[in-house]
Amino acid sequence: QVQLVESGGGLVQAGESLRLSCAASGSISNINTMGWYRQAPGKQRELVATITAPDSTKYTDSVKGRFTISRDSAKNTVFLQMNSLKPEDKAVYYCNVRQYDRTTDPIGKYNYWGQGTQVNVSS
Repeated sequence: QVQLVESGGGLVQAGESLRLSCAASGSISNINTMGWYRQAPGKQRELVATITAPDSTKYTDSVKGRFTISRDSAKNTVFLQMNSLKPEDKAVYYCNVRQYDRTTDPIGKYNYWGQGTQVNVSS
């Protein structure tokens, strides 16, 4: 079984930074895509950033220039460096792993989620 464990959330003032980490463990290797989603109170879960093997990144517009996603493939770990945090970034951040590309696994059978880590940003 695959487990994802997030860490690094917390409470910061606007303009400060946090670095989230997510480590995947279990029966998983050669991960295609790792990413971060977030869900704010009363809102739908949304994509924040993804990184797809070997090194292709994608960001939602609201975090471009402020957040950076990276990975350590050997350790099955993904990071999200969040700079210049804004109150609008307050949410529970969830790590996501898609083991295979969409051609190999079109229905996302091998798609996994972490439990989430809370990020609070005060104004």
